[in-house]
Amino acid sequence: MSDPTDDDPEPTDDGPEPTDDDPEPTDDGPEPTDGDDAHDPTAEDAPAAREEIDADTDATRHEYDPDAEHAFPDGRLNEVLDRLESDEEVLTYLEAQNVNPVARKGYNDHGAKHVEIVRDRALRLYDLLKSGGVEFNGARQQGLDEADEPVIVALAATLHDIGHVVHRHDHPYYSIPLAADLLDDLLPSFYGVADRVRVKAEVLHAILCHHTEEQPLTLEAGVVRIADGLDMERGRSRVPYEEGGRGINTVSSQAIERVSLRQGDETPVQVVIRMNNAAGVYQVDSLLKAKMEGSLLEDRVQTIAINTHSDGQDGNGSIVDKIEL
Repeated sequence: MSDPTDDDPEPTDDGPEPTDDDPEPTDDGPEPTDGDDAHDPTAEDAPAAREEIDADTDATRHEYDPDAEHAFPDGRLNEVLDRLESDEEVLTYLEAQNVNPVARKGYNDHGAKHVEIVRDRALRLYDLLKSGGVEFNGARQQGLDEADEPVIVALAATLHDIGHVVHRHDHPYYSIPLAADLLDDLLPSFYGVADRVRVKAEVLHAILCHHTEEQPLTLEAGVVRIADGLDMERGRSRVPYEEGGRGINTVSSQAIERVSLRQGDETPVQVVIRMNNAAGVYQVDSLLKAKMEGSLLEDRVQTIAINTHSDGQDGNGSIVDKIEL
């Protein structure tokens, strides 16, 4: 087995992850360097940009609602989610997997809350893609039903980080045997032998490929990979906060205020990232860009960062910059 680098960069100190009580960053922090695909912020017409922000009617739809209408058959998914949310062994893993990264490494959250966010955003992303007519290939190529696509996405999003109970380093590879054992217990309640082998194979593929060192071969895996990088709102950044510091990691990790997924005009999905400091682009360019590349969904997901900040004169005015990545 190779020794790839981890998805998330290691913190530069052993301090605890930040809370919302941490002091607000100022705009004095260093600006991020431009990535290959990042453009310098260009000031938009403020009313037009504000109108675009206000038009985000889907901003509150972060949590998956089993009773809502979806662009996919959701009955089987809802049954599996009921089981996941009540399974003692799964719930214990989600709690235990946070000890190594947080308590022992001083890293950011990789436990139950992270899994909840990743799973909800994965299912939201999947729903938008299905609404946009995107055909998924993982379940289909295994001879499974369309109803199995969201099951694969949800199971992989739930179990993708359990390898942290072994170690932070190389955790995607440790997740595979642990997830396989859990799937052997979970899947017989929903599938016969042949189908549960196929579902298990697709879930394990998606778990492995949330790691940027591995190449997704299915769109289901690509959805989980991208969703893992979308847990970046303030205090939850995948790029670690430096306690007491004012470096780029500190400022940028506190800059992201909201991440929204909505239907795009030119693509099935538009990811809108709102920030209070242009340094937040560093988070997007250093993490989400890497997750997006090789996901098989690059041409179907558009990312827009909107920076709202003071005009620097009397502190009352605001300037809205729109940065497309």
